[in-house]
Amino acid sequence: MKPVGIFRHAPIEGPGYFATYLARRKIPWRVIRIDAGEAVPQDPCQFSGLVFMGGPMSVNDDLPWIPRVLALIRAGADADVPVLGHCLGGQLIAKALGGAIGRNPLKEIGWGRVEVLDGAVAREWFGNECRSFVAFHWHGERFTIPEGAVRVLASPYCDNQGFALGRHLALQCHVEMTRELIESWCESGAREIERNLGRSPAVQPVEEISTDIDARLAALYLVADRIYDRWTAGLKKQ
Repeated sequence: MKPVGIFRHAPIEGPGYFATYLARRKIPWRVIRIDAGEAVPQDPCQFSGLVFMGGPMSVNDDLPWIPRVLALIRAGADADVPVLGHCLGGQLIAKALGGAIGRNPLKEIGWGRVEVLDGAVAREWFGNECRSFVAFHWHGERFTIPEGAVRVLASPYCDNQGFALGRHLALQCHVEMTRELIESWCESGAREIERNLGRSPAVQPVEEISTDIDARLAALYLVADRIYDRWTAGLKKQ
């Protein structure tokens, strides 16, 4: 099988638990380090799937790699190569497929419950029993739902938390978190948290984010496994 291409946009926003998942299932993968200046591939068919991680930038920023990534996502969708996005990655998919990215009414940082919306598509991705789960959040922008896609997730502070389009899935929330990622984000983003504690009820202090991490991650991985099982089932085999 060709490797899954994982696109990293910031040094501290790597694949996290997703890499653990792939390794456990012996699915090959390769990280394309956009943050280190690695070129964006033009041909999506050199990969079995395309995965886009988070990042502190906006999809609307004037960065030279963003148009190339958007073109790659569109080419992947046209070639039926499965595409998956986490946070910034979900926004990249949304914009590439015709959605828009704008400011969310409130910044979300920390743990927060996400509702799985009723419908056949959402059940296909999350199962019949999962009605909601606690995800990790760190974003100030949101995407609209592209034409033809189905909204599958929502939260009290962000109505568009995820959408599916065939074998492609875009997430605004994070399901790939690890203890190491959370700790490094809290360290590098401590000032951002402090600035927004009094401005948004969806921003948690570091002490609250750091409480019961292992138990929260164990519950989150049950959801992540279900999502990743559904997504990897569509990987291109040749």
